[in-house]
Amino acid sequence: MSDLTYLITGANRGIGLGLVAHYLSLSNTTVIATARNVDSASKLTSLKHHASSRLITIQLDNLDPSSIVSAISKLGPKYGITAIDVVIANAGLGSFWGTALNTPLEEFSKHLAVNATGTLALFQAVYPLLEKSTAKEPKFIPIGTPVGGISEIENYPLGSTAYGSSKAALNFLTRKIHFEHEKLCVFPLAPGWVQTDMGQGAAESVGMEAAPTTIDESVAGLSKTIDNATRATLGGVFASYDGKVYGW
Repeated sequence: MSDLTYLITGANRGIGLGLVAHYLSLSNTTVIATARNVDSASKLTSLKHHASSRLITIQLDNLDPSSIVSAISKLGPKYGITAIDVVIANAGLGSFWGTALNTPLEEFSKHLAVNATGTLALFQAVYPLLEKSTAKEPKFIPIGTPVGGISEIENYPLGSTAYGSSKAALNFLTRKIHFEHEKLCVFPLAPGWVQTDMGQGAAESVGMEAAPTTIDESVAGLSKTIDNATRATLGGVFASYDGKVYGW
């Protein structure tokens, strides 16, 4: 893997940080890593990387579409980025775990704003850079979850009204982009139930001590899936880090 430019959102911790670390270890790779507050993202800025690779950190908040547009617009003038080959839309929100009856409307709206609207804003902002990629199939890959699969609801008895609904909207959006842009490889990719702050919160809400998947296990599976994916094999498919395919 070489001479590729990745953009990874939500990169200051958890899965995003792990993905940045992985791709920075490769040669001739540029990784654009976003965080809501770059100044406090010391783990991100201190990552080791291959001598021929480059890390760019930018401030971006999925809750604020204007910050997304502003961040992407600076990539050319400030950093010389003229194209992006792979976008991993990892930034997301899962902070309230409740039933439909007890989910505050403001929580529902906030989850939709971050997980669905924010991802749409990101796609609209980065599309001109994906168009300029010389890769055979530039990739736009939102990080999804089977908790957002309508056919999977009975398998995940969580209080996930806000989170699951927002991820279901993300699934529709991602599949819609797949059909509208035939030159791109686009699909939602589930990382597993991971031992992140979000994953732990969900696990504890149902009485589990820990989420079952480590960050390292997830990142290994995610990166392999992303690197090997083509439009023919995974485009428009609800994929998982471990090779599973979920129903919508």
